[in-house]
Amino acid sequence: MNSIRVRLGVLGLALLTGFTVPPSASAAEAAPSPTVEEQRLDRAAPQEILRRSGFDAVAPRLARALGTAGSYGEARRVVAREGAQLWRRAVDRAQGRGPAGGDLSRDDDRPLYWARLGMTREVRTWEPEFGLTDGQRAALLDELERTSRGQSAVRYPHGKGLKRILLTGFDPFTLDRDIRISNPSGATALALDGTVVETADGPARIETAVFPVRWRDFTEGTVERALRPHLGKVDLFTTVSQGRVGRFDIERTNGAWRGGFGDNENVGRTETVPVTDPASQPQWTTTTLPYAAIVAAPTGRFPVYDNTSVTEIPAGGTQPVVRPEGPTPGSTARAGGGGDYLSNEIAYRATLLRDRLGLHDVLPGGHVHTPVLQFGAGNTTEVTDPDFVRNRLDIIAQVRTILTVATEAATEAS
Repeated sequence: MNSIRVRLGVLGLALLTGFTVPPSASAAEAAPSPTVEEQRLDRAAPQEILRRSGFDAVAPRLARALGTAGSYGEARRVVAREGAQLWRRAVDRAQGRGPAGGDLSRDDDRPLYWARLGMTREVRTWEPEFGLTDGQRAALLDELERTSRGQSAVRYPHGKGLKRILLTGFDPFTLDRDIRISNPSGATALALDGTVVETADGPARIETAVFPVRWRDFTEGTVERALRPHLGKVDLFTTVSQGRVGRFDIERTNGAWRGGFGDNENVGRTETVPVTDPASQPQWTTTTLPYAAIVAAPTGRFPVYDNTSVTEIPAGGTQPVVRPEGPTPGSTARAGGGGDYLSNEIAYRATLLRDRLGLHDVLPGGHVHTPVLQFGAGNTTEVTDPDFVRNRLDIIAQVRTILTVATEAATEAS
């Protein structure tokens, strides 16, 4: 921010006592306004979701805790603590531990999303007496994002015989189309975090994290920062997002292209996916998940497809062409199997990171698209209904089975 707020009381005291005012105490940059994403929080549906889950007290609690902070360091500790507690509370609620807090079904991912936005709005608009620089406020927001998304809580028990699975989900999106939207990938992350699936080759522990639907976070490297410490230590990973109506897709190929669709801040990006070392950046990356075994297995009520289609500009060409069987040599990406939005991008980034770490031939990983989570027929206003809950629970259960099948198939192939 360019504007500077001078703390007159502190300045006057400094002048009277002859001391120079330290910049960190005398000059605090004005708090920014809430973001487009945060402004949706005041609408009726988000408030109902928060109230019916008991998560309406989360942001006020953070505000009170921040009010007791006497320094930036104390504020950083408050934010880290409250963010981690929000993630743990959301996981516990989804997995049936502790009070439900209301009549909203426990499998719902939306309380976490809206409560987090309440917290980020508190931090974004907070103006403490000791003053915050733009950099300090950004660091507080970053700490809150990482801790409240489970990104700093991925830990696997020590010991032999336990396989390790890493899964990621997303926030709800397209909220201006329907503010009530839930994202089954985020709900799956909450339901499966810290759980163990029994495979034919022994137990496998699942750890999860959730990512924002914002281009800027991906540009800043949030995916790589969260996944890099773990990819070399897990036995399988999958990024998960909501995809097509009525079907699962195992996306065979991911493309290095952003198609411009607006994110949760109503910002679009049309460009090559920005990564470090762009000179060595490939146009395409591929899944190493055992897609044939997954597609063949009876994993649940939704059909599962091996999706090989992409959109490319062929070598020497100028116009995009759909290729049902995958990209041709030398082509330029315009859409992976999962499209040209952030679901394709997280798959691209995660598999590119896998490859740059030298793990392509030893680490099964890729992207799973879930069915679109649909409300019951005729429900255009209520925030939930029995069909909505059943659909979400069925999707979660099927992802769990897909992980089990994938782990067993990967073990047999190794």
